[in-house]
Amino acid sequence: MRWLQVLTASLLPFTALAAKKSSGDRFSDFRAKSSSSGAVKLDDNSYAQLTKAPRDYSVAVLLTALETRFGCKLCQEFQPEWELLGKSWLKGDKSGAGRQIFGTLDFVDGKNTFQSLMLQTAPILLYFHPTVGPNAKVDAQPVRFDFTNGPQSAEQIHSWVSRQLPADAPKPAVHRPFNWVKIVSVSTGILGAVTFLAVAAPYLVPILQNRNLWAAFSLIAVLLFTSGHMFNHIRKVPYVQGDGKGGMNYFAGGFSNQFGLESQIVAAMYGVLSFATISLALKVPRIADARAQQIAVFLWSGVLLCMYSFLLSVFRMKNGGYQFWLPPF
Repeated sequence: MRWLQVLTASLLPFTALAAKKSSGDRFSDFRAKSSSSGAVKLDDNSYAQLTKAPRDYSVAVLLTALETRFGCKLCQEFQPEWELLGKSWLKGDKSGAGRQIFGTLDFVDGKNTFQSLMLQTAPILLYFHPTVGPNAKVDAQPVRFDFTNGPQSAEQIHSWVSRQLPADAPKPAVHRPFNWVKIVSVSTGILGAVTFLAVAAPYLVPILQNRNLWAAFSLIAVLLFTSGHMFNHIRKVPYVQGDGKGGMNYFAGGFSNQFGLESQIVAAMYGVLSFATISLALKVPRIADARAQQIAVFLWSGVLLCMYSFLLSVFRMKNGGYQFWLPPF
């Protein structure tokens, strides 16, 4: 047993050398490293090794800052899209005919690279064209993509990368994994809604078929829109305005101006007029007592007269040339 231990110990250095030995082809080595995540994880040394000339392959490197202490929310949002693009490309081009490598250099692992490139923001996407071979570019400087328009999807970056490649180069499409969680949640929500409607239908249907309820909703909607509610939201009008004398103006002069409180006062006037008219038409004729009925007629008619007179006075405030008026206002 002792000679076996001695033999094993003597073979350890050779085993370590064999493990560290590379194929000599940088493209094959880095492509093998990216097989698990789609984009090979880089540091300062591997970044320099991957991007140095001469190279007969293309490289797309994402310079990012993923740790929460840096507060780069855009980096964290884009990282899953970047990995999805790398995996889709690697899966679609299994033979490596396109000679394309995707890499990720985080700020923690590549501080010297960030400093040498004088980068103040992240993420930044750099694309390196081949320097030798049929698709080589004369300009060895990388093409830069800045995320000035916010988060980008894998499809958008795929389109940008595809424009950097030759027309006949493979451009594997992005394949998103099937979202089972979304399907299950949507199906559960639909089933829950159907179940709720089936159980609550005997109670909801009489409410939805109630004529008085729909009449009330319709009346409220009519009063809101005829009093200028939408005008207030579109023009962002002030609620009230000072009159320059220490007081307040509740009504704006002119037909093209309006205050927020003004529309509420007008809606209240319309509501009182509507309620008085409905009462005279529906409620008063049903009063059995003749004297009470007569009093109700005079009461609601007085309300109509006063409120309509006030409405005319408001109209004259907004239009100084209007000549008509009605007592008591």
